[in-house]
Amino acid sequence: MKYESLSASDTERIGRTLGEKAKPGDIYTLSGDLGTGKTVFAQGFAKGLGISECVNSPTFTIVSEYTSGRLPFYHFDVYRISDPEEMYEIGFEEYLFGQGVCLIEWAELIEDILPKERVDIRIEKDLDKGFDYRIITTYGVTI
Repeated sequence: MKYESLSASDTERIGRTLGEKAKPGDIYTLSGDLGTGKTVFAQGFAKGLGISECVNSPTFTIVSEYTSGRLPFYHFDVYRISDPEEMYEIGFEEYLFGQGVCLIEWAELIEDILPKERVDIRIEKDLDKGFDYRIITTYGVTI
């Protein structure tokens, strides 16, 4: 399904709507070029889970854990992973198959180790339609 975002607040709202629907064990992947709004989307997603903490991209820590919402939220940024096997060193499978929700930025870098049952989300810019214009495409879920 494709959704238009005309602003950062639209992107956050779409993320929040998906977060509200998330269930234990759900896995979401998030892809898009630098600066497309993946972190803004993740912040909205966290709000949809009822998380009040500040959510930032966990670029240097690989994963950030948030437990103040209705479900544990595991926010991954795998941009700096050079080999997908590195994910097993941080206990990746325990996160994936636990009772929380995983949102994985740059998931295309670890495609080979991801479960097939997941929701893929792609955010793309279209500068011809404006600086803040985005198309957010979801595969495996509609909002």
